[in-house]
Amino acid sequence: MQEESKKRGRQARSKSRNLLERLRDYEGDVLRFMENPLAPYTNNQGERDLRMAKVQQKISGCFRSTKGADIYSRIRSYLSTCQKHQVGIGEALECLFAGIWPDFIQQALNNSELSAE
Repeated sequence: MQEESKKRGRQARSKSRNLLERLRDYEGDVLRFMENPLAPYTNNQGERDLRMAKVQQKISGCFRSTKGADIYSRIRSYLSTCQKHQVGIGEALECLFAGIWPDFIQQALNNSELSAE
């Protein structure tokens, strides 16, 4: 038998080399926030949006039903959207229980009705 066995595939690269290649290959995407002021400079918002669901999963282990998971997801989505439009959680919940939409949703609904006519 041979003492040395040949490894298959390409040789593993260091983490710093992988990062350097990725920055080079995706330079336009990495620096997009410098050219477009609307582009976020991190993906933390996506991670923050998922964090509460992960905390819920960690605390209870799981949802007891699919319906419960759906309800939880809808509420979290509504509150997250309201926060992104500078509507406080308290105000968002007040609107929800009063059966009215927050201003930003009402404006979007009015605009969509006008464009449909």
